[in-house]
Amino acid sequence: MALKFGLLVPQGWTMDLARIKDPVEAYETMTSVAQTADEVGFASAWLVDHFHTIPHPTPEVTFECWVTMAALARDTRTIRIGQMVTCNGYRHPALLAKMASTVDVLSHGRLNFGIGAGWYEHEYRAYGYDYPDAPERLRYLREAVQVIRTMWTQEEATFEGKYYQVRGAINQPKGVQQPHIPLLIGGSGEKVTLKLVAQYGDACNVGDDPATMKQKFAVLKEHCETVGRDYESIHRTSTTFCLMADSDEQALEQLPAERKASLGKSVTTALIGSPETIRQRLATYEEAGVQELLMRFVDGTNLEGIRRFAREFIA
Repeated sequence: MALKFGLLVPQGWTMDLARIKDPVEAYETMTSVAQTADEVGFASAWLVDHFHTIPHPTPEVTFECWVTMAALARDTRTIRIGQMVTCNGYRHPALLAKMASTVDVLSHGRLNFGIGAGWYEHEYRAYGYDYPDAPERLRYLREAVQVIRTMWTQEEATFEGKYYQVRGAINQPKGVQQPHIPLLIGGSGEKVTLKLVAQYGDACNVGDDPATMKQKFAVLKEHCETVGRDYESIHRTSTTFCLMADSDEQALEQLPAERKASLGKSVTTALIGSPETIRQRLATYEEAGVQELLMRFVDGTNLEGIRRFAREFIA
C-alpha cells in the first residue's frame, strides 16, 4: 500500500492523559507513544496546538505544542514530527519561523511545519488574544505564511503587510531541510484556504469523508492550474480515527458512546472495525487522493494497538 501513516500523539487536550495525575508520568506516557510509532515504521507523529482541553476547558494536563515538539525531536530518531496544526494567532510568524528552524535542527531535519487560521474562540480569549472573525483570521494567515517563507529563504527578512511587518530579521540557522522546511496549511475552505495551499503550501490537510476529500482535492488542482503550480508537488494528507478489533462488532462495542456520537456518520468511513474493514476503508482514502493518513487512535496510549496496526498495514 502506497499510503503513508501518521499518528496524532496523545497530548492531554482530549483528556486522554486524564487518568495520570503526575505530569512527569503523563509526559513519559505521551513520548512513549511517539517512540513506539517511530520503532514500528509510522511516517510521522503530530501534536495539536491547544493550551487546554477541547471542546470544554478543564484543568487536566495539556502539554504546549512547540515545547513538546522540541522534546520529541530528541526523544525520537527517524519519524517526522509536525503540528496539526499551529494556530497562527498564538505566535508572531517571524518568531514561529525561528522556532521551527531551531526544531528542524534539533530533529536533524525531520520537521513538518503545519499552520492554520485558528478556530477555538474560548482559548483565544482565555489567553488574552483578540479573536477576529474568520475572514480576517484568514487574511492574517495569508500574510503569516509569506513572513514564514521569507524568514526561511532570505538572509535578512523583510515584509511589509497590513498585519505583520518584518524589517531585516536574521534567522540563523534556517533549519536543515532544503530548500526550506515543508509548510503544510490545514483547512478545507475552497475559496481561500485551498488557494493559499496552491500559492504557498508544500502540503495540505483536508478533513472529511473520502468522497468530500476527492472533491476538495479537485478544487485544489484547479487553484494550482490557475497559479501555475504543479498539483503533484503538494503532499496531500487527511485525518481520521482508528480503533481496530477482531470484528466490526467488537470495534463498535469498544467505541465509547461519546466518541460514537461525535463521529456521527463518519463512523462508517473512519478506521473503526476489523482489519479487513479497515483495509477497505484505507483504499477509499487512497482512491480519493490522500497520500498520508494521520490517525488518532481512540485508545491513544495503548501501545499494543499501535503495534498491531503496524503489523497489519506497515510491516
